Amino acid sequence: MPVLKDILYKVALKAVSGDTNIAIESIQFDSRKIAPGAVFIALKGEKSDGHDFIDKAISLGAVAILVEELPVSRSENITWLQVEDSHLALGILADHFYGHASSKIKLIGITGTNGKTTCATLLYKLFTALGYSCGLISTIENIIGTQVLTTNYTTPDAIALNFLLSQMVDAGCEYCFMEVSSHAIVQRRIAGLQFAGGVFTNITHDHLDFHKTFDGYIKAKKAFFDALDRHAFALVNADDRNGMVMLQNTAAHKKTYAMSTMADFKGRLIENQFSGMLMNVDELEVWFRLVGSFNASNILAVYGTAMLLEQDKLGVLTILSRLTGAEGRFEYVMGPGKIIGIVDYAHTPDALINVLNTIRDIRKGSEKIITIIGCGGDRDKSKRPEMARAAFELSDKVIFTADNPRTEDPEVILEEMKAGLGLTQLRKVLIIADRRAAIRTACQLATDGDIILLAGKGHEKYQEIEGVRYPFDDRDELTNEFKNLDI
Repeated sequence: MPVLKDILYKVALKAVSGDTNIAIESIQFDSRKIAPGAVFIALKGEKSDGHDFIDKAISLGAVAILVEELPVSRSENITWLQVEDSHLALGILADHFYGHASSKIKLIGITGTNGKTTCATLLYKLFTALGYSCGLISTIENIIGTQVLTTNYTTPDAIALNFLLSQMVDAGCEYCFMEVSSHAIVQRRIAGLQFAGGVFTNITHDHLDFHKTFDGYIKAKKAFFDALDRHAFALVNADDRNGMVMLQNTAAHKKTYAMSTMADFKGRLIENQFSGMLMNVDELEVWFRLVGSFNASNILAVYGTAMLLEQDKLGVLTILSRLTGAEGRFEYVMGPGKIIGIVDYAHTPDALINVLNTIRDIRKGSEKIITIIGCGGDRDKSKRPEMARAAFELSDKVIFTADNPRTEDPEVILEEMKAGLGLTQLRKVLIIADRRAAIRTACQLATDGDIILLAGKGHEKYQEIEGVRYPFDDRDELTNEFKNLDI
């Protein structure tokens, strides 16, 4: 059982009172999970302050309390620990409590606006096929070896994250491939972790509700690379002008990949079809089952990572050529009359543009592109008109609908999307708030060979309305509507 003074190693303490030579049963930042022998870390959050729940934590058996602000009245039977940043301290405590799990596994973090899930998933599938036992921490699912766990966040909190990594170590995993969100970086959820490598995919308009400015968003991503040590590698997309920014202050071994500029790992898209694409990767031509220039870049990131992890080039490319991507990423469903339905998670302007440009590049003639798109509630509002413009400019017909409205009025979200278009442009747009009805309408509008893009939710199996998650799967909904068509 860990001793408090041991797990406090490297925590910058401002003040200490009480005994630190005590056994610790658990560490918690949620007072509802406190049991006797726990350390309670009081975190200041966006909606609540852990300092308000100190008395509750003590009543449930906490033996030590870590705070940023010491209360005026303090129990003498409790060990009090004051720090400048309790989020940072939590990450370090969790790393110590779970036996430095990240140092016992090759942990690779993938960050960027788009492509994180695809890259992490492909790396997990690739290294598993290469014969390694692996872990995956992603938006869609967490996996320990072959055990699949559900997930609610792109990057778990520091305690859950270190616990997951310790389980992977116990299960004999040699690698873990992990999505690293900008929120997790800023909120110090990855503090204390030892990464063997970091990968940067790209950075575009997203999460400005949280980061406030695009510069703040860039700095959040960059902080991940700044923290890598000299034993790690930093692999960045040189096609993105911010790729080199990520490398400016890192001590890690610096490498690049690119489709259109000079780089350490170079690729070129030769042929693109709905069934796959032909690429030149480091002078070898390979057919892959994934589709689109954005996925060509993702494949290159995965290939570069594998090379930096000293895998065999031909073996890696052979396995990559057989793999499919992550669930809800450019998944297509065949309908009657050769109508093609595509389900994609695209929920940023850049991701939507990438998917629509891919469809436009692949279509052979006069097939219409019908796009169904919405924007999530309680998220970055500034991207709503941009999403609307992207859909309008690259589609033949557009249906604005609800995504996950969460606590917002769907009609208000739709009005904010419409603000991105002029009155004449809106003539090409249908407004149908009910997502199921929007999908049904798109299917009824489609004729032989047309392409329906159902964007925004991808792998999600729910629609969140007023705090309730109702069952809703875009792929199933599209499949069911295709069955009802009489073509």
